[in-house]
Amino acid sequence: MAAPVIIVGSHVWVEDPHLAWVDGQVTRIDGLNIHVRTTKGKTVVTSVYFPKDTEVSPGGVDDMTKLSYLHEPGVLQNLQTRYELNHIYTYTGNILIAVNPFQRLPHLYATDMMEQYKGIGLGELSPHVFAIGDAAYRAMINEGKSNSILVSGESGAGKTETTKMLMRYLAFLGGRSGVEGRTVEQQVLESNPVLEAFGNAKTLRNNNSSRFGKFVEIQFDKHGRISGAAIRTYLLERSRVCQISDPERNYHCFYLLCAAPPEDIKKYKLGNPQSFHYLNQSSCYELDGVDDASEYLETRRAMDVVGISNEEQEAIFRVVAAILHLGNIDFALGEEIDSSVIKDEKSRFHLDLAAELLMCNAQSLEDALIRRVMVTPEEIITRTLDPDNAIASRDTLAKTIYSHLFDWIVNKINTSIGQDPRSKSIIGVLDIYGFESFKCNSFEQFCINFTNEKLQQHFNQHVFKMEQEEYTKEEIDWSYIEFIDNQDVLDLIEKKPGGIISLLDEACMFPKSTHETFSNKLFQTFKSHERFSKPKLSQTDFTISHYAGEVTYQSNHFIDKNKDYIVAEHQALFTASNCSFVAGLFHALHEDSSRSSKFSSIGSRFKQQLHSLMETLNGTEPHYIRCIKPNNILKPGIFENFNVIHQLRCGGVLEAIRISCAGYPTRLAFYDFLERFGLLAPEVLDGNYDDEVACQMILDKKGLRDYQVGKTKIFLRAGQMAELDARRAEVLGNAARLIQRQFRTWIARKKFRSVRNAAIVLQSFLRGEIARTVHKKLIIEAAALKFQKNFRRYIARKSFVTNRSAAIVLQTGFKGMIARNEFRLRRKTKAAIVIQAHWRGRRAYAYYIRLKKAAITTQCAWRCRLARRELRMLKLAARETGALKDAKDKLEKRVEELTWRLQLEKRLRTDLEEAKVLEIAKLQEALHTMRSQLKEATVMVVKEQEAARKAIEEASSVNKEPVVVEDTEKINSMSNEIERLKGLLSSETHKADEAKQAYRSALVQNEELSKRLDEAGRKINQLQDSVQRFQEKVSNLESENKVLRQQSLAVSPATRALALRPKTTIVQMQRTPERFPFSNGETKQVQEPETEDRPQKSLNQKQLENQELLLKSISEDIGFSEGKPVAACLIYKCLIHWRSFEVERTNIFNRIIETIASAIEMQENDDVLCYWLSNSATLLMLLERTLKAGNIPPSRHRAMSTSLFGRVSQSFIGSPQSVGFPFMNGRAIGGGLDELRQVEAKYPALLFKQQLTAYLEKIYGVIRDRMKKEIAPLLAVCIQAPRQPRSGLIKGRSHNNFEAQKALSAHWQSIVTCLNGHLRTMRANYVPSLLISKVFGQIFSFINVQLFNSLVLRRECCSFSNGEYVKTGLAELEKWCHDATEEFAGSAWDELKHIRQAVGFLVIHQKPKKSLHEITSELCPVLTVQQLYRISTMYSDDKYGTHSVSSEVMASMRQTVSEDTNKSFLLDDDSSIPFSLEDISKSMPNVEVAEIDPPPLIRQNTSFMFLLERSE
Repeated sequence: MAAPVIIVGSHVWVEDPHLAWVDGQVTRIDGLNIHVRTTKGKTVVTSVYFPKDTEVSPGGVDDMTKLSYLHEPGVLQNLQTRYELNHIYTYTGNILIAVNPFQRLPHLYATDMMEQYKGIGLGELSPHVFAIGDAAYRAMINEGKSNSILVSGESGAGKTETTKMLMRYLAFLGGRSGVEGRTVEQQVLESNPVLEAFGNAKTLRNNNSSRFGKFVEIQFDKHGRISGAAIRTYLLERSRVCQISDPERNYHCFYLLCAAPPEDIKKYKLGNPQSFHYLNQSSCYELDGVDDASEYLETRRAMDVVGISNEEQEAIFRVVAAILHLGNIDFALGEEIDSSVIKDEKSRFHLDLAAELLMCNAQSLEDALIRRVMVTPEEIITRTLDPDNAIASRDTLAKTIYSHLFDWIVNKINTSIGQDPRSKSIIGVLDIYGFESFKCNSFEQFCINFTNEKLQQHFNQHVFKMEQEEYTKEEIDWSYIEFIDNQDVLDLIEKKPGGIISLLDEACMFPKSTHETFSNKLFQTFKSHERFSKPKLSQTDFTISHYAGEVTYQSNHFIDKNKDYIVAEHQALFTASNCSFVAGLFHALHEDSSRSSKFSSIGSRFKQQLHSLMETLNGTEPHYIRCIKPNNILKPGIFENFNVIHQLRCGGVLEAIRISCAGYPTRLAFYDFLERFGLLAPEVLDGNYDDEVACQMILDKKGLRDYQVGKTKIFLRAGQMAELDARRAEVLGNAARLIQRQFRTWIARKKFRSVRNAAIVLQSFLRGEIARTVHKKLIIEAAALKFQKNFRRYIARKSFVTNRSAAIVLQTGFKGMIARNEFRLRRKTKAAIVIQAHWRGRRAYAYYIRLKKAAITTQCAWRCRLARRELRMLKLAARETGALKDAKDKLEKRVEELTWRLQLEKRLRTDLEEAKVLEIAKLQEALHTMRSQLKEATVMVVKEQEAARKAIEEASSVNKEPVVVEDTEKINSMSNEIERLKGLLSSETHKADEAKQAYRSALVQNEELSKRLDEAGRKINQLQDSVQRFQEKVSNLESENKVLRQQSLAVSPATRALALRPKTTIVQMQRTPERFPFSNGETKQVQEPETEDRPQKSLNQKQLENQELLLKSISEDIGFSEGKPVAACLIYKCLIHWRSFEVERTNIFNRIIETIASAIEMQENDDVLCYWLSNSATLLMLLERTLKAGNIPPSRHRAMSTSLFGRVSQSFIGSPQSVGFPFMNGRAIGGGLDELRQVEAKYPALLFKQQLTAYLEKIYGVIRDRMKKEIAPLLAVCIQAPRQPRSGLIKGRSHNNFEAQKALSAHWQSIVTCLNGHLRTMRANYVPSLLISKVFGQIFSFINVQLFNSLVLRRECCSFSNGEYVKTGLAELEKWCHDATEEFAGSAWDELKHIRQAVGFLVIHQKPKKSLHEITSELCPVLTVQQLYRISTMYSDDKYGTHSVSSEVMASMRQTVSEDTNKSFLLDDDSSIPFSLEDISKSMPNVEVAEIDPPPLIRQNTSFMFLLERSE
């Protein structure tokens, strides 16, 4: 690769001994060496460097193929940046890199997160393990091809947890119930705890390290449902059973069993783990944060789920306990040479316990451990092993037992889960150990690294294939890049003959072979191999150069660990075991060994398994997940660069980068290329060129060669991006210098203007000071003149005010005296008038009261007497059933008579009131006349007094004459007349007082009579109710008698002649005035012959016909009447009229519900759904206001009354047929339509109300879900602003800009159009405004959830320009809410609070200046810190280049997020029903059901004439 072109000032990456790579700026260039000033303050001189991209997003990139510079430091920096922000997943193409966070992040793996990634293309959302699982599943479904997911990484990198998440997601996508109530996916998931207990252990690097490889095949049927599964395991680390190093642990199952409940510990003869040799080799017995006792119970539960029976579980743990006891058996030298015996009683005790647990003979077990039988042609030789060989025999037995036990568990799990032989597609999840390189590397590391070499070759081929597909897709001309794979290493290991494994098998065949002879054989065979070398300081070690680096292996135990055979004594011992489980393990092994006569070894068997695995992988479409462990201390928040680079190299990521760099490592979309390098050729941007042409012109102008122009991208060779960046930096540098020059000019000009302005200000101040002095003198002169003028005016005004006040006081006194005299005169006149009025009123009222009292008393006494007499007669008549008909006739006559008398009393009362009014009018008229006469007399007296006063005044100056005597006589006569009038007035006043007193007493009597009259009215109503009940009972009795007669006629032929006799029956009449059954107190009787030719319809048949007609009418769209749904009102009126709510058995409610269900079932027309939503809501409102819960009987089978009257009453209550009774009908229609009366509802009515409520909620949910389904695709394109072509942004293209803006808002307009359409439909069907507002509230909540979740899952959406785009779209929704009015939109706009605040946060400037308190309390009070942290870390300003929040705020957010990792940053969609029946009833206005016209089909039927009564 050519060295990148850089210049002084370029930013580069250079090597660092502590941080691996550190960034800095080039200060000087000396040939091939450069001088770099690092960010740590050091100066480095080096020739090894890589260019740094200074325009990369502060939060890194989701896909590292988008990096401008794809090299090791760039990849490392991107992973570190994202890890610091808790973004643990990153793509490299379609390869997922997962960095272990070493902390639980449950919000990343919740069900709502699975829903977000379901069906979404790879790369559309933030990187996630669910995206890989979904891509594999979709590829399998769409292409019908099997897929595989390869999870790799070193111990502690999180492979096991990643595999669990993958299997959980695949179970979420394709879950289906399995046999016996357990699901296949549940058994697969529950197999993990079992396999972890027996196959995982604590290592130096991981507390839960898988010590075996696992490939899970999940089988799917043609519908994409899980139909079966199989688990394959590879290379269990058997040596760990007997040998562990400090501070590692043995397999988990040993420690779990030691922490089992006391009864289990006693059963298996166990104790503290420190007492067992296989466990006490390490000082680590417990894991932090893990409770072995609870894990033991969890493992037992998981074994139940996967189908391991209790007996098998007991056998498994017996074997595990026996292995622990085997480890405590020690040996000592025997009496013979090279012999051994059991060391002591303790060892003997453990030997006996092991034999007891394995159910074999203790002596046989001892012989199998210390003796060997050699068969020769001449004889059979038995020899004793020395203590060292006996211990080796013991360990071999323990490893063999454990290995076979693990294989049995795996086979049992596969058998329990079951496999689908008809399955055509699988998804395989490979959880395999990563590349290992320790200080001491043995046979296990050799096999592990051999596996990784195989997988790396497969990975390289896949990456190379992806590169080819990318180039072919873009249709570029390219020469096939050189592909260098690792086939030479694979040949070194597995080539047959001549490979390392073959030589190892050959060494195992010879009994005298040692690791020295094996090592010498390797050195002789591969002395010239490039990938094989011999260390200088060891005679038995050898080194292999793997793809990830050189690894030195110690061959000391290669031969022993490669041998795969069982000792014959061990085989015979356990085959004879009394435990069928133990015998079965070794019996199967014996059959396998007898069928295979060839030599078998661990290495060759593992090579065959690996070959089978590769064949499976080659037949699938692979997907890769590379797990990275960021540090070796297993703590969160620590990122060790050297450790990560090593794992990237071991995981093949850097190898993939090498393959990519061999071709065209830099690939930029045309738009991004022009955005970044358009400034290199401004004339190209000013012209009207296509994006592709513009990019090519820029590259040609700069003289670049060997680049390729694809269909959508520019492909650049390695180093060309750095060259373009260098020229871009040069252009930007020149532009910066130009800006600096202009800025300095502006500073100088500003300083000159400042000095000039200061001189002008000084001159202005001096001139102003002189002018202010002259102005002050003029002000003093003007003030003196003004003071003199005001003083003179004050003196004159004071004199005027004094004179005016005196005049006013005199006038006030005179006017007051005159007014008081006038007032006294008027008060006297008014008193006289009041006295006269009261007297006349009292006299008239007394007469009226006496008359009224007498009439009412007489009437009440007579009526009470008649009522008591009638009551006694009714009681006597009711005692006998045979007198019911007579009582009915008499009661009818009596009711008519009482009704007539009541009307007569009402008329008398009305006449009395009218007479009273006339009398009062006459009295008032007389009073008015007397008042006028009194007034005239008073006027005459006043006139006479005036005349007398004038005469006296005239006579004062004249001598006394006889005329004075005449005037005196006249005065005396007038005075006498006044006295007479006064006496008359006093007498009238006395009479008025008496009239008032009589009036009050009459009022009291009137109240008493009114109470008596009301009581009599209540009694009359009770009598009417009694008559009504008797009518109903009589009618039902006659109906029953008629049915009984018909049955008796049908049964007995002898009684057939009785049918020819006429019988009197009461005909049930319709409730119309013309056919009223009661006239003049007599009952209409119709003689009808009951013959077989003319059967009479029963009441039930008539009722069924009416119901059929009603259901037929409502099944059609009968529309609305003045905004009220006709169907709901029609149903309500009919049910009220039929009194269906008050019966205990009826099927009309079920039939109505079935009619509604059939109308909305599989209905695609929203108009029909809205129609029934409106009808259901209206009918429920009427029921809510009408029905009240009655006393529902505890049992529907009530005890029948023994008396005839009781049976009659019960038959009436239980009968649903109650039409035809006029009193009943009058009460239902007359008193229950305008004002809804309360009805005591029985159980069927209440059940109908509940069913109708359920259907209302169902219709509402269907409408809401359809709106969501219609809007969801539009929201997917509304969250991200589409990129405009470059031609739409050139200068002078206003029309194009307008069209582009119009296109940007087209998607939002589509949402508004959808909302308007549904609003029109619901308003056209008069859906209650409450339901409309609730449905739009939930739709806007759905929009809020979808937009916000997409925003926080897509990095490209968290940009400034995209925030402006979404904010513009939200303004369209706000305008829609305003146009729709609050009545229908409700609080819909408030439901968008999350996305509104998130978008508002994106588009605000000066984010670094905002504190966390300001952001959480003022800007975004609704958003949680997790959500704000997610947005802040993903934010980028592609318009103005502003930054996200400050580092202090980011650190505070990170700390809060790390403290609470259980909260998800995603929102949940609310699909509940947001209203209650009470809310609907309160929100809807009263419905006048009486004014609804019935449809023509019902109007023509006489049985429904009651629907027309009120409307007519």
